[in-house]
Amino acid sequence: MDALTGGDFTEAQEPYALFEAWFEEAKASEPNDPNAIALATADASGLPNVRMVLLKGFDPRGFVFYTNTESNKGRELEANPQAALCLHWKSLRRQVRVRGAVERVSDEEADAYYASRPRQSRIGAWASQQSRPLESRFALEKAVAVNAAKYAVGEIPRPPHWTGFRILPQTIEFWADRPFRLHDRVVFARAGEGWERTRLYP
Repeated sequence: MDALTGGDFTEAQEPYALFEAWFEEAKASEPNDPNAIALATADASGLPNVRMVLLKGFDPRGFVFYTNTESNKGRELEANPQAALCLHWKSLRRQVRVRGAVERVSDEEADAYYASRPRQSRIGAWASQQSRPLESRFALEKAVAVNAAKYAVGEIPRPPHWTGFRILPQTIEFWADRPFRLHDRVVFARAGEGWERTRLYP
């Protein structure tokens, strides 16, 4: 078996190549959204919030997702810039957990990703007051129509309240199902410029 994707994955010496290998397998095997992540933040009282969002990029700097900064998660991340995410690939019986501090992506990164979205999604970013009370579906559809007319011609600029966040991992854990719940787990923890690897009991 491949040391990265098979039974010897716990011998990998750094997490990013391992994550990329697993992610490529997930893209081939998951029926929907292999990049779906459960994203956890916390409010001012410390009460956690978790929801599904889409992972839109990863590299040695961290893991990136995009949102309305005026949403619940956006406000929570501004007040407490720490988060955790979990990817669960049921078809592969694997999961990856990431925890760390959070920073905004650059305006250039946010602009580039926003420009790559379908036109209707870009209009939706203007129309949706994410997480706030909505009086009716009609009110949302009206806001979409108003913004579609406003941006009927030409480029649609990125809203000032819409950007990306990058989780800067302090730990990355890889989990693989094994019979009788004797699963394989390995966690990478930041150690200066490198990583410390530890195998965990299931």
